[in-house]
Amino acid sequence: MGLRFPADLDAWRRWQQAQHRLRAVKARLRPSPTPTLQLATRGDAPAEVLVVVESPSASSRLALFEPVAHLTAPTAVLAPFDPSRFLGQGWSVCPISPGQLPGAVTHGVRVLFVGDFLPLGAMVRQTLPRARLVVTQHGLLTPVAPPLPAGAHLLAWSQTDADFWRSGRSDISSTVVGSQLLFQAAAVPADSVSRFVEPVFLGQLHGAELRRSALTRISLDFCRRTPATYRPHPSETDKLSRLTHEAWRRLGVEIDDSGTPLAEVSRPVVGIYSTGVLEAAARGIPAWVHHPRPPAWLQEFWDRYAMSPWGGPPTASPDLPAIKPSRVVADWLSST
Repeated sequence: MGLRFPADLDAWRRWQQAQHRLRAVKARLRPSPTPTLQLATRGDAPAEVLVVVESPSASSRLALFEPVAHLTAPTAVLAPFDPSRFLGQGWSVCPISPGQLPGAVTHGVRVLFVGDFLPLGAMVRQTLPRARLVVTQHGLLTPVAPPLPAGAHLLAWSQTDADFWRSGRSDISSTVVGSQLLFQAAAVPADSVSRFVEPVFLGQLHGAELRRSALTRISLDFCRRTPATYRPHPSETDKLSRLTHEAWRRLGVEIDDSGTPLAEVSRPVVGIYSTGVLEAAARGIPAWVHHPRPPAWLQEFWDRYAMSPWGGPPTASPDLPAIKPSRVVADWLSST
């Protein structure tokens, strides 16, 4: 069962910040085993930019690895896996311990990461206390987005996202760079797709923003009424999700577990608060959001990203910058 959150948006933010503080305390009391860390470097000079990658997910690759190709400053990439397959020629990779990290970077290294709410980011923040922390946005923002690290600089998709995530904090500065994820989606437009073709519903049973029982009910109801094909989220691999998918199959719901990348889907797309809705709209595919009684935070989310509810005109293709966002990120890092 999902968690029950306060209805008021400001209360949501205060509640989520308290949850992150509680998890941080628990992590200090019961620290997780330190993963084997890998550091990729070019040349012998200490890195002026350190790119910290927690996982090889698609959103992380676009937000973190893509700028590396455009960086001119001495750069290193730190990950709990071998990052060489995502880098070009000329990189060397070796294991590194947290204690060795300060010797591999300059005194005021710029750290590009998604935040300090995950183990590797938290370790880097503690190990490099004088580093300039630069958080890059890698997905859409809900009220449960982790708080930004103290004193960080935010590279945001839009000014509205920057304002939302900062939440009035005076210690956070920001620059709007755009979304590499949406920029790349728009670069591969789809062939003409009729809005009247049976849609694909983007699963989000793993999401914490809404109760799992509500997500299950809304997804099943939409797929049976429309009808629509249900596309599980890549995180829907737990036993309960698999049992849910199997139960839906017995009810006649088509489940698309083929693993086909969303960029290759050529049918209308519907979601509740999925980034995939904007990805599809950027490709020119009809895309909508759906919730029969959206809570206040969800309606604000839809409005902030100009997402259209099911039954009306499709979501318009998002505004995109003229310059590739990954290059903008790299230029900003190289010039500061």
